[in-house]
Amino acid sequence: MIEDTYAAFTGWLFEHTLQPVLYATGMMDWAEDLFAWLDFALRGLFGILVVYFVCRPLEAWRPVEPRQDGAAIRTDMVYTFLSRLGVLPLVAFVLLASLQSRWEGWLTEVGVMPPTLEELFPPLRDHPLLALVAYVIVLDFGEYWRHRAQHGFRWWWALHAIHHAQRQMTFWTDDRNHVLDDVLAALWFGGLALLIGVPPGQFPLILLLLRLAESLSHANVRLSYGRVGERLLVSPRFHRLHHGELSAGASGKNYAVLLPIWDWIFGTADFRRDHYPPTGAADAGEAMERGGWLRQQWAGFQRLALTIARRA
Repeated sequence: MIEDTYAAFTGWLFEHTLQPVLYATGMMDWAEDLFAWLDFALRGLFGILVVYFVCRPLEAWRPVEPRQDGAAIRTDMVYTFLSRLGVLPLVAFVLLASLQSRWEGWLTEVGVMPPTLEELFPPLRDHPLLALVAYVIVLDFGEYWRHRAQHGFRWWWALHAIHHAQRQMTFWTDDRNHVLDDVLAALWFGGLALLIGVPPGQFPLILLLLRLAESLSHANVRLSYGRVGERLLVSPRFHRLHHGELSAGASGKNYAVLLPIWDWIFGTADFRRDHYPPTGAADAGEAMERGGWLRQQWAGFQRLALTIARRA
């Protein structure tokens, strides 16, 4: 019922807003792509609203620090709206799906077909909820290693430092990333989702779940899940240690997005309780810390070029 109402609303909105513009400009060939973007943007807007109504009351309840730098927070808001109303994860999923079909066609011709997660574990086919949990676990494992790569490779850290440069961290900080970093993350996440056979209908739900978890983990709230809970789900306290000034770069801790077990297994966990350090990256520079969106993006390009030149 809810899905039908949403589909009807999306169709009505497209028909009365975007479709007339396409007719007038002779661009109806783009109708299907634009409708897909509208669907993604509405889901993104819904995600922003969910995150706001979950995280903002928590930040008002028990903030770690007062909200003093409004300009920095507004810049992070720009990142959020550009990211969640944009199309990067969707484009990555659609683009890679097209490439995957060609790749699988070639593999079929040579007699090789890599199995999906449901083919490896057939019971998942009869239990959609269990399959969803399995997809989330595998994708979260992939996100842990992507995050470690962002800190481990100097050229990637040159971009990722934008995310760590924020000294006024709030739930808006989650999407504070360089565009190249976002592209790499979208390709990584979308590619892994296709590799394990995530159904297109479940992909937006998984994306919403992980993004809600990430936004909450960045929230400016003095919140721990306790001795047991901290080992089951990433909390704002657990992730704030990762953003502490001493945790930036390759020697960081607490890389997990949703499940701290990956940090636990691979020796990168820091479970100190009641510790909420200042955030920021000592090597980021003033442009990344205090600049607007364009200035931060340009600083990221400069750092990347300088890092590559030094390596060369």
